[in-house]
Amino acid sequence: MANFLLSNPLTTMDTVPAILITLSIMLLVGFLFTRVTKLAKLPNVTAYILTGVLLGPVMNLVIGEPFIPESIRVGMDFITDVALAFIAFGVVRYFKFDVLKKSGSKIFIITLFESLMAMAVSFGAMMAMNLVGFQIDWELALLLAAIASATAPASTMMTIRQFGAKGDFVNTILQVVSLDNAIALILFSVSMAVITGNESGGINLGQLALPLIYNLVLVVAGYLLGLLLFWVTPPKRTKDNRLIIAVAFMLGFSGIASLLDISPLLGVMAMGMAYTNIAPDESLFRQIDAFSPPILTLFFVLSGMRLQLQALASIGIVGIVYFLTRIVGKYAGASLGSVVARSSDNNKKYLGLALIPQAGVSLGLAALGSRILESYGHPEYALMLTTIIVAAGVLYEIFGPPAAKYSLYITKSYTLDKKVQIIGPQPGSTSVSATDNSNV
Repeated sequence: MANFLLSNPLTTMDTVPAILITLSIMLLVGFLFTRVTKLAKLPNVTAYILTGVLLGPVMNLVIGEPFIPESIRVGMDFITDVALAFIAFGVVRYFKFDVLKKSGSKIFIITLFESLMAMAVSFGAMMAMNLVGFQIDWELALLLAAIASATAPASTMMTIRQFGAKGDFVNTILQVVSLDNAIALILFSVSMAVITGNESGGINLGQLALPLIYNLVLVVAGYLLGLLLFWVTPPKRTKDNRLIIAVAFMLGFSGIASLLDISPLLGVMAMGMAYTNIAPDESLFRQIDAFSPPILTLFFVLSGMRLQLQALASIGIVGIVYFLTRIVGKYAGASLGSVVARSSDNNKKYLGLALIPQAGVSLGLAALGSRILESYGHPEYALMLTTIIVAAGVLYEIFGPPAAKYSLYITKSYTLDKKVQIIGPQPGSTSVSATDNSNV
């Protein structure tokens, strides 16, 4: 008993109780941190990432060894894939074809500009770091740039819901964010193909086209699966069974895609897109929203645990440059895209502010990219990739929501009245109070 108390208890337990207690610690500490971040009006995802930093690198320094054994942390990697399936399915919740038809090609133009501009500016900045003494390999720079194109839908949506924002500006944000992550996944897939081809001895057109073909097949399969999901979950089926079937579809599809070494995110997004466009309401999405918080909490905590404080100290300047240049790329791209698309003045001036948050999909892509870099014998680049994305993600979740809030305020997308209409029907009514208690 004395040895048990003096040593790290988790390292002396059997695997099953150690895992269960670890999960409990991660969830409870994550919840407690939200009490702190709520006072600062920061999103919950910031608290979860900071929880991971505390339980991971900070505790490692305090006790001189991993507080959560490495074997347990590695064994939880599947949580990343599960969480990404939920994120991908929900991100297209507002990807309505009838709404997009009204917008015409404007949304596509704006999204292409802000995604590609963020990627181009970030890649250029990372490569320019080599001119001032930093060693940034082009493969690492390319992955960072591809991930820079992604936006965090959860943080942006939370800000919109919190203030009951609505109107044309809000509709543009929702549509751009939905398309944004699809483009980011395509850019990431092409980047991985370039890196894989280079490591195998050469890059040819076939190697670049192959991942696009795979993802296109995956999108078609996902879309068909979304139609099947609607057919097997009719309104007469109980809510519990609808949720069970939907989760089974997402996990099964993700597992098959991973078995083929293809990212399942685009396919799961296509599944959600098919379902949301033929379903009579959003009840299934609300069920998934209620079911997923513990899974997403564990995902963000695990992301924070991957942060290496020693590496952060050595690449701090690189991380800051990435953090700033991505914002510049997003804002400039959104503004230029709005000009080319002849969009509204609000979009030209303020849309970029709503696209700053970055977590969720970006953290998942960082995890996937790190695995590839490690498999090709570049563990140092894998560490840098994860560290930069996690550290920047914390900063984006701190500064992103206030920037999004300002864009909504300056465009008069919400009022200061206590009662406002909010996006998405609520049980028993069509509106809720602006003082939403969803984060309590």
